[in-house]
Amino acid sequence: MERRIKFLKRREIKSVAFQGERGAFSEQAAIKFFGGNVFPLSTPTFEDVVKAVIRGRVNSGVLPIENSLHGSVLENYDLLLHHHLFIIGEVKLRIVHHLLAHKTVSLDQIRRVYSHPQALAQCRSFLKKLSHAEPLAFYDTAGAAKFVVEQKFADAAAIASAQAARVYGLKVLARGIENNHQNYTRFLVLARYPVKATTQAKTSVVFTVKNVAGSLYTALSSFAARKINLHKVESRPIVGRPWEYLFYVDFEGGVNEHRCSEAIESLRKVASSVRVLGSYPKG
Repeated sequence: MERRIKFLKRREIKSVAFQGERGAFSEQAAIKFFGGNVFPLSTPTFEDVVKAVIRGRVNSGVLPIENSLHGSVLENYDLLLHHHLFIIGEVKLRIVHHLLAHKTVSLDQIRRVYSHPQALAQCRSFLKKLSHAEPLAFYDTAGAAKFVVEQKFADAAAIASAQAARVYGLKVLARGIENNHQNYTRFLVLARYPVKATTQAKTSVVFTVKNVAGSLYTALSSFAARKINLHKVESRPIVGRPWEYLFYVDFEGGVNEHRCSEAIESLRKVASSVRVLGSYPKG
């Protein structure tokens, strides 16, 4: 008897796990994807996000997968491989950094600025102009905002998101202080069950090939022969097999489309292993 696959309906999503404190960019991505009616669960690590979904603590999880300035989040590619979850959507979020402080604090009173090292680097030009303030690294942007609130600092600020300002009741002293305004992060939305592919779909697969000449070319030809656009190809080393790799591919189209299902079947014939990570609406 044919196995029936349960598909997740978007309206069933109520709770979402993300890495970081409340107000993190990942929480902002979840709200952008699902709308304001979500119940966010803050977790310490990316792996905790995945475990919360697997154990049913939440309906879905949000993970950053790549940034337009800093490239791929390799740890999260490994999590996709080692845990059997499905990608049900993606969110592309522009990363806008704000300088946040208590409502009674003015810009000229700031002597310390807390944030994640990456955020501090992305706001280097602004911080140079704020010469009377010392940048101090913190574990998380939203965590820095929370710390400023908890410590009731009258001479410190945090660099974090507008969502963090709302969550912790902070004042925005300066808006959009990042060096490069073309700073985007793509987030994946994960769940225990897949969604039905729709028009304007995107599909993600991971596969391995034999370590022989031309094997990757032959595998990717499955898509080229059918004029399927590849959005991204990412390689990761296979643990325990030095100098051998597995490949993640994002391509345009859904598994319900004939040319895409054909391409996957063709790939299965030449690859050592193939797994479809999800077929979902393009962000």
